[in-house]
Amino acid sequence: MKKNNSIISLITLGVCFLIALSFQGLKSQSACADVNDNRQSPTTLPNVIVVMADDLGLGDVSPTNPDCKIKTPNLQSMADTGLTFLDAHTPSSVCTPTRYGLLTGRYNWRSRLAKGVLNGRSEHLIPAQRSTLGHLMKSAGYHTGMIGKWHLGWDWHKDNGKIDFTKPVKNGPDINGFDQYYAHCGSLDMPPYVWVDTGKVTAVPDREEGVTSAQDPYGWYRKGPIGSDFHIDQVLPHLFEQSMKFVKARSNVKNSKTPFFLYLALPAPHTPIVPVPPFKDASGMNPYADFVMQVDFHMGQLMDTLKECGIENETLLIFTSDNGCSPQGNFKVLKEHGHDPSAGFRGHKADIYEGGHRVPLIIRWPGHLNEGTTSQAMACLTDIFPTLESITGQTKTDTGGEDGFDLSPVFKGAESSGRETLISHSIGGSFAIRKGPWKLCISRGSGGWSAPREPDARKQGLPSMQLFNLNSDRAETENLIEKNPGKAQELLEILEKEVAAGRCSPGKSIPNDREVVFLPKR
Repeated sequence: MKKNNSIISLITLGVCFLIALSFQGLKSQSACADVNDNRQSPTTLPNVIVVMADDLGLGDVSPTNPDCKIKTPNLQSMADTGLTFLDAHTPSSVCTPTRYGLLTGRYNWRSRLAKGVLNGRSEHLIPAQRSTLGHLMKSAGYHTGMIGKWHLGWDWHKDNGKIDFTKPVKNGPDINGFDQYYAHCGSLDMPPYVWVDTGKVTAVPDREEGVTSAQDPYGWYRKGPIGSDFHIDQVLPHLFEQSMKFVKARSNVKNSKTPFFLYLALPAPHTPIVPVPPFKDASGMNPYADFVMQVDFHMGQLMDTLKECGIENETLLIFTSDNGCSPQGNFKVLKEHGHDPSAGFRGHKADIYEGGHRVPLIIRWPGHLNEGTTSQAMACLTDIFPTLESITGQTKTDTGGEDGFDLSPVFKGAESSGRETLISHSIGGSFAIRKGPWKLCISRGSGGWSAPREPDARKQGLPSMQLFNLNSDRAETENLIEKNPGKAQELLEILEKEVAAGRCSPGKSIPNDREVVFLPKR
């Protein structure tokens, strides 16, 4: 056994050595040579970077899972010098709606998107007049940038349904408050595969490309047009390179007096799962675990860049995910290695169960929060909006952050932000309402992809709602609705009230964008 441990240690050291060699060129000592080392007092407002991983489970990083078998030292370092929320949630258990919720501070189901996600050809979802983080930060004097996976639709120029890539892209992140953006339209397995730089395609597609799941069960992506400068396995490092370039540019003498806001939406570890050397096979588990390790490494690069540019202490850095881990990560193989992407909670991406929407939320802001601590305060990604609104000293308005609460008091040790309830939403449009440990799922099954799916649950004659106590039943195994119908009715009334009010935070009632139906069909 000692011999095996020695071999493992040698392999680990070898992997670290390869990592250092392979990425040495990305960390030039003169990377921030044009930074003004003699700057006068820094801006009173922090730079802000929000990093959203894609399909990363609560259990996939060590700060939120002590039993995590994937090595995530950089995120652990971020947590050791920051604050980690252990009861943090996405507004939805799937991609597009969560991104809507993060940027607007509003539950996605209030919009026209009642369920599911958009695709790479979809038109824009967020109207120009809807308040977003981009608008919020611009109004505070920030330079705003968006890099990565947009997945909220934009308007391609189409002739008879066919995209003309030579024409400008309209109604992208620029109408939602971003001064500049460098992005792809949807998930990395959704064509078209082109980069759009603030309305302009960087390289018109010159071929069609795709990989089937039979060819590669981890690295598959749908066939479609692809640009000459778009390389699937290089997308993740490329986006971090673009982000570090953004940080360096905004830190130089010319721009350093204007704080910046960067929304970095990663395409990983979502499919196509394409780790590159030296991360490929580095985990000893499978490509998904390798890809998570690669995400962690690049986060380390980003944090190093902040330090090299002299703005580490002036930057509020937020790391999270858009939903739980996808089955594409291959739970069976991960389990064989003792790893659980949902950290003991039930379900995964797409589900109404906790594994679908409970995610990592790690915040680092040197000198402005209790460093190296964890919080049990209930949090939702819709809370980012009012938190940044508070930090930048702006007055709360009727719209923007309607479903969010200011987390900044928690930074200094408050037990709660004032959030008492949480409404969750699944890919199929199922709702859940939680207050304290009690959670009512308005569904017969998972509302998503895990068993039992809604059609099967209906055939099995399962109850139309499920009531769980998360304090005593973390894995949501015992439906208590027959034993405690009064609690179910109480939660149902809260849900009805918050849906009708158009907000869950204090303030003026406002209309939803559509008629919202949450009760299950009988």
